[in-house]
Amino acid sequence: MGVSVVRQIASAAFPTRWGKFRIHGFRSEVSSAQGPGQDRQKNGPVEEAVALVKGDVHSAPPLVRVHSQCLTGDVFHSLRCDCRQQLELALSMISAAGAGILIYEQQEGRGIGLMAKLQAYELQDSGLDTVEANERLGFRADHRDFTLPAEMLKELGVMRVRLLSNNPDKVEALERAGVKVVERVPCEVEANEHAEEYLKTKKEKLGHLFTPR
Repeated sequence: MGVSVVRQIASAAFPTRWGKFRIHGFRSEVSSAQGPGQDRQKNGPVEEAVALVKGDVHSAPPLVRVHSQCLTGDVFHSLRCDCRQQLELALSMISAAGAGILIYEQQEGRGIGLMAKLQAYELQDSGLDTVEANERLGFRADHRDFTLPAEMLKELGVMRVRLLSNNPDKVEALERAGVKVVERVPCEVEANEHAEEYLKTKKEKLGHLFTPR
């Protein structure tokens, strides 16, 4: 049976426009156990993610954001989603608090990958919402797995967090993995006209929590 092994690969100073962080690179590999005295053999997919850490994250539960990669939003400033706005809001809140962690995970398109995400965009252009488009392509509404972020937090020695998220599934995933979420802190941004239906679907079909306006 495969065993997931999470290792820190690198750590370096990381100055940003939100202040000085330290960037930690992690890798998760599925290995098979061998006989006594034998090394484990790598035989599964490799997952990689980074954690941006600011300040003292051990004396009190830190603000933590688990952010899924969004090339279209984070890099190209797409208005079809709120991803880049949430990323920048999280970094600014962590900076203002003086301490916190942002985990950036390679789970493009809620875990379906970049090309499938673009195919989902095409289906949305014909009238489907984000959930319907994912399901039409044969995926779950949300294909992500938040196991790696939880293991990264453990490797960083962080077992209690204040989670910056509107997604109750992230809270449940961290709790299930043994990381206590002492508070869910909203990560809400202003909707633009292009993202209104996207945010409505998040709330109505994925159970995301938003403050009534």
